[in-house]
Amino acid sequence: MRRTVFNEDHEAFRSTIRDFINAEVAPVYEEWENAGHPPRDFYNKLGELGVFGITVPEEYGGAGETSFKYQLVISEECARAGVSFGGYGVHVNLVQPYLLKFGSEEQKKRWMPGFVSGDMMTAIAMTEPGTGSDLAGMQTTAKRDGDHYVLNGAKTFITGGVLADRMLVVARTSPPSPENRRTGLSILVVDTKSEGYSVGRKLEKIGLRSSDTAELSFTDVRVPVEDLLGEEGRGFEYLTHNLAEERLGIATTSYASAQAAIDFAKAYVRDRKVFGKPVASFQNTKFVLAECATEVEAAQSLIDRAVEALDAGELTPADAAKAKLFCTEVQARVVDKCLQLHGGYGYILEYPIARLYTDARVSRIYGGTSEVLKTIIAKDLGV
Repeated sequence: MRRTVFNEDHEAFRSTIRDFINAEVAPVYEEWENAGHPPRDFYNKLGELGVFGITVPEEYGGAGETSFKYQLVISEECARAGVSFGGYGVHVNLVQPYLLKFGSEEQKKRWMPGFVSGDMMTAIAMTEPGTGSDLAGMQTTAKRDGDHYVLNGAKTFITGGVLADRMLVVARTSPPSPENRRTGLSILVVDTKSEGYSVGRKLEKIGLRSSDTAELSFTDVRVPVEDLLGEEGRGFEYLTHNLAEERLGIATTSYASAQAAIDFAKAYVRDRKVFGKPVASFQNTKFVLAECATEVEAAQSLIDRAVEALDAGELTPADAAKAKLFCTEVQARVVDKCLQLHGGYGYILEYPIARLYTDARVSRIYGGTSEVLKTIIAKDLGV
């Protein structure tokens, strides 16, 4: 079916991103996976390309675009090449909306130029050892001491945690109220070079190996009060603000991964011969690819509608939950079937399908597990 979500500007941008990936990422991607992250100067290259500032207002050094479609193009092109941009997704899709929505004018003028150029990479630290998704139960504290907060605690599973220059740390600045455990949380934008700020283990993952994930600890880290994001005590409220866009970002990556899996499988089965015939000639191969193509077409339609809704300011939390739930489940099924078509070679990391397979597993966990999303959707249904 004809796709109508993109215009000529989007397609010109796609060509730019594709050329950039071919020149700067694909030839060295294996090195990034072995290192656990891209080299630091890669993010400056992304800044020079302009991708960090697409939706940043012009007064802060960005392009001032408002559409999520450019992020969709990047997701599709990275998946097409079987690569990722490391901490790009967290920097742009998670942190940027917080800074632009809740940052003061002084903070945005201070931080956004470096954000756009890649000189200041960012990440966000919410999850703690022992608390998982229960943010209200976090133990990290930030106590006021004159014109500073004194930060103590630990975080884990922090994507982008190794190379970040500024970390949005969610901490408890006051005890929770008996009526609501979610009160008393605040967000501090912490300079990672601060005394007492420590990056612990770089966690070894089964997938997403070019994206650094780390443990963090804070021992009497002094954070200036002017680096408080928004108002004290409203952190939990702020965290829910961006969930729809965050989940749509994961959904787009998942859909794009599933489409890429089909493309890799088609190329493989056409070249690979078994019993003297191309694997593509067997009826089972045709049926499997037909099933996969149909599911991905449905996922693409859902993504396109969701992106249009987000651009119009109409994407609800339940809509985003449906998109993430469906697309991540489609990703899991399609990538698995396409790996099976590769036979034993699908298990070898030299083939992109193997990376897609290991990368896919976390999609149904982070940004809201499939079980949490089903609860949100059911609540929206009134049941």
